[in-house]
Formats: sequence, C-alpha cells, structure tokens
Amino acid sequence: MPAVHLLDYAAGNIRSLVNAIEKLGWDVEWIRSPDDVAKADKLILPGVGHFGHCLTQFANAGYVEPVKAHIASGKPFMGICVGIQALFEGSDEASAVPGLGVARGRLERFDNSDKSVPHIGWNSANTVSKGPDAALESIYGLRPDSKYYYVHSYAVPYRKGELEKDGWTVATAKYGNEIFVGAIARDNVLATQFHPEKSGAAGLRVLKAFLSGNKTSPLSAASSAQSTRGLTRRIIACLDVRANDAGDLVVTKGDQYDVREKSGSNAVRNLGKPVQKAQEYYHQGADEVTFLNITSFRDTPLKDLPMLEVLRQTAATVFVPLTIGGGIRDTLDPATGRSVPALEVATLYFQSGADKVSIGSDAVTAAEAYYASKRTLTGKTAIETISEAYGAQAVVVSIDPKRVYVASASDTTHATISTSLPGPDGEAHCWYACTSQGGRKTHDLSVTELVRAVEAMGAGEILLNCIDRDGTNSGFDLELIRSVKAAVKIPVIASSGAGNADHFAEVFTETNVDAALGAGMFHRGEWTVKRVKEVLGKKGLDVRPFEDEEI
Repeated sequence: MPAVHLLDYAAGNIRSLVNAIEKLGWDVEWIRSPDDVAKADKLILPGVGHFGHCLTQFANAGYVEPVKAHIASGKPFMGICVGIQALFEGSDEASAVPGLGVARGRLERFDNSDKSVPHIGWNSANTVSKGPDAALESIYGLRPDSKYYYVHSYAVPYRKGELEKDGWTVATAKYGNEIFVGAIARDNVLATQFHPEKSGAAGLRVLKAFLSGNKTSPLSAASSAQSTRGLTRRIIACLDVRANDAGDLVVTKGDQYDVREKSGSNAVRNLGKPVQKAQEYYHQGADEVTFLNITSFRDTPLKDLPMLEVLRQTAATVFVPLTIGGGIRDTLDPATGRSVPALEVATLYFQSGADKVSIGSDAVTAAEAYYASKRTLTGKTAIETISEAYGAQAVVVSIDPKRVYVASASDTTHATISTSLPGPDGEAHCWYACTSQGGRKTHDLSVTELVRAVEAMGAGEILLNCIDRDGTNSGFDLELIRSVKAAVKIPVIASSGAGNADHFAEVFTETNVDAALGAGMFHRGEWTVKRVKEVLGKKGLDVRPFEDEEI
C-alpha cells in the first residue's frame, strides 16, 4: 500500500484520522523526530487544541524548520485544524506565539455577541470564484453543496483578494455574519480548518483527493451553486450504554433513567449492540454519535476495556464526531493504588477514538466548590485540566436538571421562570435543580448557576438533559432550553423528550439551541435520522445533506 506520514505533535483524536486514511487504502507512518520529516513524501500535520500550546510544543520539538523545508520542496503537505492555523503568522489565542508564516494572516476569535463560541458543527467550504468558469471546478474534492465538520473558536477572517494575490485558492464558510477561511490550497499545499476525517463521505472525498494528488476536478451544474446558509442544524444520536446482568454492553433506554423492563424479568432493557447501532445512525446521516456509559464504571474506567473497544470499533467505521461520557474523573488504579487524574482517563478515550468527553456528576461537585470559594478557579478540576490540554471544544458537560415548583418567586433564593406548565398544585413558577448520580441526588444548585460555572472552567458545550422529559416522547422542555441559552455563550445541545421529527423542528424554531439529540425514537425504529432531516428540510430548516459514502 502507498504510505502517508503523520506528525503527531499535539493533543487530539489522531486515531480517527488514521482510520480514515487506512479506509482509503493508504498506510500511515509516523514522524517520530525532526530528522524523519525529510523522509516523508506526503506529510499531514493534524492538531487539536490551543494554538499557543500546540505551536510551542511543535517548536520546542524542533519541527519548524524541517516542516517549512518539506513545504518548500514541493512535496505534498496537508494541515488540519490547528494544522492550517499553524501556517499563518499568528493567532489572538496566543499573541506571543508565532506561526510558520507560510500564509499571510492572523487568527481572530469569533464574535459571540450573536452566536455560540466555539463554532461547532457542519458548515460549508465554498471555493472563492476566480472567474466566470471557476465555480464549476472542485479543489481537492470540495463541493459547494457539501458540509464539513468544524470545531474551533478562532479563525482567519476572509478579506477578499488578500490570500489570492499570493497565489492561494481559498474556500470560505460563514458563521453568523462572519466569513472566515475554511480551507486554502496552493501548489503542493492543502490545509483545512474543518476535520475531513470527521466529515463523513464529503470529508473522505477531500482526503482521497489529497492522497491521490487530484487537485482539481469538474463539478456538475447541480452541485456548483454556492451555499450561503452557513452552519446547519445538528442532529445527534445518543446511545445509553450499560452492562446488562450477563455483563454484556447493550444500548438501553429508560423512563426517568429507569432502564429495567417493567415485566416480571426486570432485566436491563436491550435495544441493540453499541457498535452496530452507531454504524446505523452514521449511515442514516447522524451528525454526531454520543455514548453515555450509564454503568458508570462500577470498578474503574482504567479497567473498562469493553467500552474502550466499543470506541475503537466505532471510530474505525463511523466518520463523524464521537462523544463518550461516564466516569471521566479522578480515580484510583486498583492494580497499583496510584491516583489517576481525570486528564489521564480522558486521554484513554481520545486515543481510542473519542473526539469529546462528557463530564456529569463531577461537574456539579466542581461547581459547588467554585461558588463556595467565591468563584475561584483552581486549575485542577477535570473540566479545567482536559480543556487546557485538548481545547474547550473537547469538553462537554452533561447536565440532569429537574423542575422545582414554587407558588411565588419569593419562595426560593434561586432565579425562577414564570412557566406555562403549572405545577401539581397550580404553581406558576419554577426553577431547575441540578442532580447527580443518574438523577438520584438533588443539589441546591440551579441549572443556570451550574452552566455559568462550567463555562468559566473551560467547558466548550452543554448537553442539556431534562429528568422531567426523559422517556416521555412529549418534546423538549423549551423553557429550560431558553433559560440555559440565555445564561451562557457556549453551544447547547437539547436532550430528553424527543419523540418525533416535529419535536426537533419545534426546538430549532422556538429556541436558539445549537443541536438536538434523540435516543429512544431512533433505537426503537420509530424514526430514522434521515427521515427527521427530511421533515426538517421540508420545513425550511438547514440540515446537512445526506451523502452516500461512495467516494
């Protein structure tokens, strides 16, 4: 098989990129030292996380000059995510750290006054037209009617003609009112802000074009129209994974988190195998797949080899983002008695194929300590340490709130909402109390207090569940979602209550939520992700188009 070299200098889910390359028929060889760079023909520079951390690590390891020499030699080079950022002169994320200066420009943080930051999800990569016929030509397989997966807070603003005058072909994307650089290409260089290895068939097509050296190809008239609608509505398939009584991992679903059958068997509800279910949802067009391990590592996450294997097998065939939750916390290695920090536990899952980790109960404990210390950040919580190493976009906080009704707003110290869904005794006000341990423990901490705390700690996304709606198929709690979206600037995923496509349409039109998640309705076969997207499309909501994986 032909080979491509990867330089693994930074934190991130490199395993998924390797899987994508191998699927396309290439072998991966690793750059282990600066001297190895000269041996590479095709070189890919991936990277996820903080610009300053990654570029400092890159420079300290002695890679700057060898990589610049590789690019200057004319041999194929590809940069992904931080890999494209490294090519520019610098970033406001770390103003004192220089980039490679291969391309002129500097990264700026997205304005969060009108949108969530980080920018997470599926967006366009439209090649900027250079003439009347340029729109009919695809650069490295990029298509205007395709969507690609982005996850970042900083980007190079697109200023017409600045990169082009240096010979770069530029593909742009739009987020809110900001147009930014999604990809650049010149001579032997291709670099993408998006992750092709996580962009399904569209991304695999780009990787294949680079590996094969196919810089340009004709576009059909049907696919040449530029997309201007920007970020799509994300549909996420969630799999609650639990060991059944025989010790096998199964996908399950419960009502208010009770996952046992109501019949005489009282067995754990078995709705399928995790890997096969994830593959089904990927082929149906799911934008992301989330695994929540609700067994919660009865021993220790370090010994939870079956879940690691689920991730490895899924990442080998599912080329959209994967999130893993359950047990991402400081723990004790029972074999050695060694204290293992949450960062090390998270690293196990990133190395096995996860793109994000979800933190639940430990986030509640950390938030309580944050307020008890008058909003002091210690730098030692799981959220802070993982965010620092892998970037905010890699840390999801999963929240399980429930309604607490009060007759009057003055009956509680917590901020309340005036609800259109009165309580059992006609109460017209409520607040949302956070829970932990799978909903078994209720805390004197409101959902808005929790989300503000974890945002301050560095979380990049909120997975907003709702105990009151879980398993009801009655729709999302719109009042809860609105209150949380008003409290934070980071993206929020609506969860709990989806029973049909209209519930997704409702949450996207009635709130400004960033994504919505379904579980039971998909597991039971009542709806497919593809059918939900078809309904949303007919209602005028922009969703990622279905693309067959024929590349």
